[in-house]
Amino acid sequence: MEILPANILDLKTLRKLERESFERDAWPLFDLMAVLTFPDVIRLKAVEDRQMVGFVAGDPRPRDGWGWIATIAVDPRFRRRGFATALLRECEKRLGVPRSRLTVRLSNQGAIRMYEREGYVMIDIWKTYYADGEDAMVMEKTL
Repeated sequence: MEILPANILDLKTLRKLERESFERDAWPLFDLMAVLTFPDVIRLKAVEDRQMVGFVAGDPRPRDGWGWIATIAVDPRFRRRGFATALLRECEKRLGVPRSRLTVRLSNQGAIRMYEREGYVMIDIWKTYYADGEDAMVMEKTL
């Protein structure tokens, strides 16, 4: 596995990865273009056998003292092999802020357990955050 910078040339693969990973919550095309081009956004891809199998985007907010893990996705065929953890850790290193935050569906127990293993704790619940009305858990970690 390699963790490499992602760019606009990864758009097609990222769009497919988002749909496979998040179905109901996949980002629209415009948002994917933005995350791959906006300055200051940390965008990394996990590559295995020359194909992108995972992606993470981080939004550093130094004035707030924290950064936001905006999305993290791993191709379902490559899950439970450490890709998400590797992407998360590398993104955290590059945020350059003392704390990191993210949201996760309350029903996504596998992701919640991974985040907890990585030191994240729940700090809030955002009611009806997702389009289908499911709540989101907001988690934070001191880096």
